Amino acid sequence: MTEYYTVKRIDNSRLVRSAAPAKLRECWRRVAVGAAMAGCLLVYVWQHFECIQLRYHIEQLESERTQAAELNQQLHLEVATLRAPGRVDMIARNQLGLTVPVPGQVAPVDASGDVVLAEARTVQTVRP
Repeated sequence: MTEYYTVKRIDNSRLVRSAAPAKLRECWRRVAVGAAMAGCLLVYVWQHFECIQLRYHIEQLESERTQAAELNQQLHLEVATLRAPGRVDMIARNQLGLTVPVPGQVAPVDASGDVVLAEARTVQTVRP
């Protein structure tokens, strides 16, 4: 007697082994812990770089403040020099040709109570 062997072609590519629920939970737990650690690390790094940027900004503002204080001091010195009475008298005599008034040349003006020398008025600013 002759025996014949037949080969049955079975396609097992569509079969999927189901994962154990405990292993699946452990996998998701590890992913969640890793994501939490990565998030904490990113927040720490962001705060660190933000702190460094603020330090640079503060240093720049302090530098600008120092420059402004120096300029303010120079301008106060210049104003004091320009307002010096001796300097004003010298310019009046040499450049403008003014002299000291003789007695009787200057007459005081009696200001009456209803005369307005200056009036204050409000200025309206137009905002765009």
